[in-house]
Amino acid sequence: MAKSQETLSKKEKEKAKLKKRKEKAEKREERKASAVKGQSLEDMLAYVDENGNITSTPPDLKKRREVNAEDMVIGVAKKAAPEPEELLRKGVISFFNESKGYGFIKDLKNQASVFVHINGLLEQVKENDKVTFEIEMTHKGASATKVQIDRGDKVVAAPVAEAKVEEPKNDETVS
Repeated sequence: MAKSQETLSKKEKEKAKLKKRKEKAEKREERKASAVKGQSLEDMLAYVDENGNITSTPPDLKKRREVNAEDMVIGVAKKAAPEPEELLRKGVISFFNESKGYGFIKDLKNQASVFVHINGLLEQVKENDKVTFEIEMTHKGASATKVQIDRGDKVVAAPVAEAKVEEPKNDETVS
């Protein structure tokens, strides 16, 4: 007689496939039996309570409160423009490299280190100078601008060149 082509591993694989099919059929029958068709609308509804949690019970109408639609804020609240004195900060130059043209200011208000470029200076500074400055957000982060040496309570503005306008004399005509 010829030897059977089926080996032991083939028989085991076939048994595993049959077992899997039976389990799948049993699960399908279980789902069909437990599924309730034709649920009422009330059974399918979900409610949100006053804390924002989803529940199956409707909210208590006695706890209901009126909300004005204009009082609702959707999105991010707009920030008010900062006061001018909040823009002007005080700090100490912790590092400044004159040859490369940049440095850092340690903000006295929050001890943060703020980058400063030589283009943001209104006058020459060196390390350990107390300065006043404004913070400007750039694509690389916070940067100090309008940096000048702090001279106590009095803030000295940078010299601005005034344009002279000559008035015409009586005998000249303006066209």
